[in-house]
Amino acid sequence: MSVSAAILDRIAVEGPIPFEVFQHMALYGDGGFFTRGPVRSSATGDFLTSPEVSPWFGRTIARFLNARHIQTLVEVGAGSGSLLREVLDDLGEVDAWAVEASPTARESLRGAIPADRVAESLAALPAGLSGAIVANELIDNLPVAIAVKSEHGWNEHFVGTVGDELGFFTVGARPEVAAWADAYGGVVPVGGVVEVQLEAARWLVQAIARLADGVILVIDYGGTAEELAPRRHLGTLRTYRGHHLGPDPLLEPGETDITVDVNFTALLAIARENGASAKLFRQDDFLAEWGLRSVISEMKHGELAHARAGETMKQLEVKNDRINAETLLHPRGLGDFRALVVEVKT
Repeated sequence: MSVSAAILDRIAVEGPIPFEVFQHMALYGDGGFFTRGPVRSSATGDFLTSPEVSPWFGRTIARFLNARHIQTLVEVGAGSGSLLREVLDDLGEVDAWAVEASPTARESLRGAIPADRVAESLAALPAGLSGAIVANELIDNLPVAIAVKSEHGWNEHFVGTVGDELGFFTVGARPEVAAWADAYGGVVPVGGVVEVQLEAARWLVQAIARLADGVILVIDYGGTAEELAPRRHLGTLRTYRGHHLGPDPLLEPGETDITVDVNFTALLAIARENGASAKLFRQDDFLAEWGLRSVISEMKHGELAHARAGETMKQLEVKNDRINAETLLHPRGLGDFRALVVEVKT
């Protein structure tokens, strides 16, 4: 059965469903975008993430983790394993785990770490870990509710059917959705849209609970509630396919990535409410703090030395490596992502 057919069948039985139920089926259900087909984060896939752009992303994160002398490393949403492999190459001996929803990606990851260390969810990990949990471009894909500001409070978009097609239905917001929107939505005009990230909150609480002590590093696009305020007129919900913006999320469920900007104000608050300390950085600042700008400066000196020696091919290799590393710091691109560092001690 196709994803669309499964969604239509569920609506036929239950009536209109919350958007996060629709999104979960479209992305992670049977035949969903992330549970079938190839690994999505690749040059021939649907999008590229920082570790596919430059190995210096993983190498720099390894510097951050080495400073903490971690015993265990968990990457959640490990995808192709590009980040995990890069980090492990520069770490000392650690117990490495990968968590991944995609069966295809899990098979690929079993080539990088032992098969019994590849899991489908955080719940499969042992409790009381001492180490680090890393999630790069994971939170933006976790299912969200869609809240719409009204003159009298909050409404919510459910997904139902209009004839044979899917469409949005406006209902009064569920209490937990309205409470999250009030707490973390920021300044929202009447008619404005907030992606309510309850699943992201649950994920972070679960990640904190898995650690006896250590650090959680979340890197993703988004910002604080204040930074996201200019986008509240239309919201940040969108789709991707083949490295380009895709169609309306209701048109081809299961065939596109569905994503939103992460609300880091909410994650900061939730981390602190659960006994952890938390700091937020821009990706460019975080990577620079752990030495990437110094590495790039050394590359420039290397390029010059190869040029003076007439070693053209070596010069071009270093130049390409340097340009890719600089892409991680671009202020209007990957450098504008956010890095959330959550410190856990029990």
